[in-house]
Amino acid sequence: MSTEDSRHVYRLHSTLELPLEDLREHIDEAKYPEGINDVEITRRNNTLILKAVAEDQSVSKYTPTAQLKASVTENRVYEEDPDERRQSFSWDEEEEEEIESELVEFAAFKGDRETVLQNSLLQYEMFLVLCTIAEAAEKGTLTAISEHGGTLEATRIVDGEPRPADIEVVEGPRDHGSGDGGVNWRDNKFISD
Repeated sequence: MSTEDSRHVYRLHSTLELPLEDLREHIDEAKYPEGINDVEITRRNNTLILKAVAEDQSVSKYTPTAQLKASVTENRVYEEDPDERRQSFSWDEEEEEEIESELVEFAAFKGDRETVLQNSLLQYEMFLVLCTIAEAAEKGTLTAISEHGGTLEATRIVDGEPRPADIEVVEGPRDHGSGDGGVNWRDNKFISD
């Protein structure tokens, strides 16, 4: 991989959630970006790891490729909204019928860049895989600032739909005072020669 075609992910925040079964199906049917041959899914207890398999055969098996990390949770899914059922015809029903539900495992890609997207080899390509996952997810938001070919790009996907996004440069809190609040170690009376 040449350094001329540099691609980086600088900021990323995700609150994506989708059923684990849907995620596995999506990964099985996905077309991967150039550089990724396949994505391996590994589960360790309640952690799911999606690891990039490089197309480049010269990459050592000991070189860690980029990976996406998600937590697995169980949520009860109802066939109809229990609140709506309670509001409609509550005076006609003498005994309440049980609403059909099932426990469904969800993959939750939640957190910032280092939490969700790890390792640098094929990082941008795995970010693109995460974007396709975000478009398949019905719930959650993915926001990111990435760089491709020297140009910064903003990404925002909300509840499965790509939305317009801009990059805005603002003055940060650490820019104020620029060093006036620190300790001057040279003139500290408690430090002796």
